[in-house]
Amino acid sequence: MRSARIAAAVIGAAALGLTGCGGAPNAGGPAASGGSLADGRSFTMAMPSDPGTLDPAMTVMATAIQVDRFLYDPLIHVAKDGRVAAGLAEKWEADTTTARFTLRPSLTCADGAPLTARDVAANIAFVADPKNRSPLAGLYVNPGTKAKADPTTREITVTSKIPDAFLLRDIGMLPMVCGKGMDDRASLAKGQHGTGMYTLTEAVPGDHYTLTRRKDYTWGPGAWKAGEKGLPDKVHIRVIANETTAANLLLSGELNAASLGGPDQQRLIGRGQFHADSTSARGQMWFNQAPGGPARDEQVRRALARAVDLGDIGKVLTAGTGRPSRGLITIDPKACKDDTVAGDLPAHDVRAAKSLLDKAGWKENAEGLRVKNGKRLTLTLLYPSQIGQPAASAAELVQKAWQDVGADVTIRGIDNTGINQVVAGNASWDAAVLPLGVALPPQLRPFVSGPKPPDGTNFAHIENDAYAALADKASRMPGTEGCPTWSRAESALITSVDVVPFVDAVLPTFGAGARFEVSHGSITPSSVRMYGS
Repeated sequence: MRSARIAAAVIGAAALGLTGCGGAPNAGGPAASGGSLADGRSFTMAMPSDPGTLDPAMTVMATAIQVDRFLYDPLIHVAKDGRVAAGLAEKWEADTTTARFTLRPSLTCADGAPLTARDVAANIAFVADPKNRSPLAGLYVNPGTKAKADPTTREITVTSKIPDAFLLRDIGMLPMVCGKGMDDRASLAKGQHGTGMYTLTEAVPGDHYTLTRRKDYTWGPGAWKAGEKGLPDKVHIRVIANETTAANLLLSGELNAASLGGPDQQRLIGRGQFHADSTSARGQMWFNQAPGGPARDEQVRRALARAVDLGDIGKVLTAGTGRPSRGLITIDPKACKDDTVAGDLPAHDVRAAKSLLDKAGWKENAEGLRVKNGKRLTLTLLYPSQIGQPAASAAELVQKAWQDVGADVTIRGIDNTGINQVVAGNASWDAAVLPLGVALPPQLRPFVSGPKPPDGTNFAHIENDAYAALADKASRMPGTEGCPTWSRAESALITSVDVVPFVDAVLPTFGAGARFEVSHGSITPSSVRMYGS
């Protein structure tokens, strides 16, 4: 499951901006949405692939997270501007090792049973227990974390085994399931025993999912009220892999929402269609620093990075719609907002790249090939096939640039299974253009430091002492107090060419007959409002 965690994060970010980012709605007001607020409507949205399991503690796939946001609520909500609002909890406090949450009174599950403090503590303990192999362990809940419930006061006390600078947000954003679901996790895979605004009333995997709004749900984010006008009675989620099909259905009125990352977005933007934008990681270059590989040498990594024009690669990878990366933390709302990329990326310079390879001992022979100790500089470059032709074309540009400095380069597109093999250490690779999307600085740590596969998720075998020391220091500072230190830690990765973030994708989610906000990489259920003539 450790390897599945990174695979899901990478692919989710590539396809949907996993745990992607939130943004303010653009274009059009109520009139553009089709008139005034309307009750009793259904909200129909497209999803590019089937979500698979809906157990919120056993998935980090973007599609599953979107569905689960309708079904399972967290203790707190973090708005797109970063402010914390009440969720299942009405009060909270936290430092770097201890958090306390007090549940709202009279919370109920989808079947009408009460949600108890013991249920919440059991959710946290499940993720914290390594034997359960939850992919959220280390991302939201540190292994070994303890949770204690007081039924009388409705209070849950959480104690983290290791310091967590964002303990409130990490624990507070964990989706909560009810007690019956904790006893029967197979039911959770089918979206049952929820605490959210909707219940799953029909599921046809690979085709569609139907959700029905709960009439007893009264505890939405902050001051949200159940009687607000325009809330949809039902949500229909349709699996539509082809973006052109989704765009056509949106224009015909058969869809109310669809995220479009390809060229179809331009015709909708040109029509003034309402959209809420999100930003996700798209172009991050990783180098395999396992012993014996050429990329273990920083001079080689730097040479390879300087041999390519990252700006041109980014334009191809995002079809010209991307933005230069500002850091490795890509999910809005960002707790730390410093730009850790500007001025730190290796500048494009082919002559300098060749010189660095010479210094690293990779000399150019008469045929223009790089050789060291009788061995040719041979590289395997991976890219996510889910992105389609833009990723393949970008990989071809990188291949050509590295061939021009004397390397023998093979490129290979990989899917979820292939990424799992890479992360598990069961595949051969030297470099990869793979996007990893995370929400908070501590969530980056297991991917760029610590245990390597198969014992951990440090899949590129990074050993950056400066990063490790700074991250350890920052983890002991509560909340945004440690942001300058987290930023220095991230910069240490970039300046050492351990990872090269160069472009982010801008993903608009278009709406027709409805308005909504996008946060944490997906539509915020409580924000959906239907309009009619």
